[in-house]
Amino acid sequence: MSNMKKTSKKDLPEIRECHTASTGIFFKVKKILYSQSSAYQKIEVIETEDYGRVLFLDGLVQTTERDEFFYHEMLVHPALIFHPSPENLLIIGGGDGGALKQVLRYAIKHVWLVEIDSQVLEVSKRFFPWLTPSLKDKRTKLVIQDGNDLIQKTGEKFDVILIDSSDPVGPSTCLHQSDFYKRLKKCLNPKGIVASQAGSALYQLEHLREKNIFLKKIFKIVRFYTGPVPTYPGGSWCYVFLSDRIEPLKNIERDPPPGLKYFNLDAGKAAFALPNFLREKLT
Repeated sequence: MSNMKKTSKKDLPEIRECHTASTGIFFKVKKILYSQSSAYQKIEVIETEDYGRVLFLDGLVQTTERDEFFYHEMLVHPALIFHPSPENLLIIGGGDGGALKQVLRYAIKHVWLVEIDSQVLEVSKRFFPWLTPSLKDKRTKLVIQDGNDLIQKTGEKFDVILIDSSDPVGPSTCLHQSDFYKRLKKCLNPKGIVASQAGSALYQLEHLREKNIFLKKIFKIVRFYTGPVPTYPGGSWCYVFLSDRIEPLKNIERDPPPGLKYFNLDAGKAAFALPNFLREKLT
């Protein structure tokens, strides 16, 4: 949850995200650019000195201009370099457009961006410059719908599905549950891959353990991996790679595209080497 605090007339106000009752992250606010509630959540965009524009949903940092590449590159590129021929992709969530931007670096044929909250899209188009050109790409199909509802009804099959959800609260709660992943699997082609953000190893370790247990009952291959995200809780984030056929690191089908800021083959390989405390929890 975020709150605004002003310490003195000379200081810039602060906006804070609390990770626990006694820890969190704060930003000095140069300007509040947007603050309204949609039908689903509170949406805020602030201008900061160090991180540029920052998007909050229900008081939680979703993306910043300065460090978004850490998260989006690590979510997208492992799945895309290990899949033998990714053509038809699905992104659930990701209304800020960061994951979509990374997907479109590849020679794919189609990508669906499914976002439940149209207001997040409109705000992101206004304040984050990468979204509008990505939506205008002829390969992009924008769907305003609950992702959980879509996968129950669609007959479409996908090579890669990316889950770019927010934390398991509010409209994203169902995207972190076992039944959702069972339905996801039915939408995958035989060599399909799911890559999903999974949370903070520092603050959500028990949640990761529970997720690992139910995912192993659904997919033959469940591989967690990690990467830094400076503005997310703990500064390090977990992701999970899911498939029945494709083992990450066994076969690298293609090099990542040029121009990336964080991800490369060495960083991608290293991401699957888990620290001891996390490896033990997922055993």
